[in-house]
Order: sequence, then structure tokens, then C-alpha cells
Amino acid sequence: MSTLPSRSLKGDLRDLALVAGGAIPGALLRWQLDADVVANMLGCLLLGVVLAQASQRKRLMLWAGIGFCGSLTTFCTWMLDLTRALQAGKTGESALLLLASLAGGVALVALGHTIGMLLSPRLRDTPSR
Repeated sequence: MSTLPSRSLKGDLRDLALVAGGAIPGALLRWQLDADVVANMLGCLLLGVVLAQASQRKRLMLWAGIGFCGSLTTFCTWMLDLTRALQAGKTGESALLLLASLAGGVALVALGHTIGMLLSPRLRDTPSR
């Protein structure tokens, strides 16, 4: 017997629309930035801010966290950059990109979370919608 909550098609479509609504502007911003590392780091910072507020706000997480930040930051582009650097024999550059992206990404999510908690402490006490 499954213990998963029941889901409705209407609810799933609403959730999908929220993700898509955030993904389009996130992808457009990434395209305009024309710098993959900048886009990834900005997305990590914004994701931290969203995470600080989204624990009780499912719609915010779907739209901003998964949709916007998910399309602003892309794992595949990061891997493509690493692969190209390795194929060009730039082992040191590859290692630096890998370490800087991982450490920088985690640090920026943490910083964004701290900023989000400081900016909106009242949201933690607001009932979910």
C-alpha cells in the first residue's frame, strides 16, 4: 500500500506551469549573461535566498527555485566546459574550474540563505499558501 499523498492532474498542471513560468526568464537571463560561471554563481546565490523562504512556500520554490534558478544554472554546461578544458590539455584550469565551482556554489548558496533569513524573518512565521 502506497503512503504517497494523492495528487491531482489540476495540481500537477499548476505546479508545471509555475516551474515553466520561472524557467523561461531564468533561461533568458542565462543567455544574456553570456558567462556560464557568472550565471551558475548568481543562480546559487539566488537559490540560497529562495531556500531561506521556501520551506513553507511551495509555489515560491517551484517558480523561483526549480524553474528560475534551475534554468539559470546548468550542470551540463559546467561539464561541457570541464570536458573542453581537459581535451585541450588544460588540466590545471579544469581542476580550478571544478573546485571553484563546487566551493563557490556551496558558499554562495549558504550566503544567499543567510541573506534570505536576514531579509525576511517574518516569512518563517507565515502560514503556507
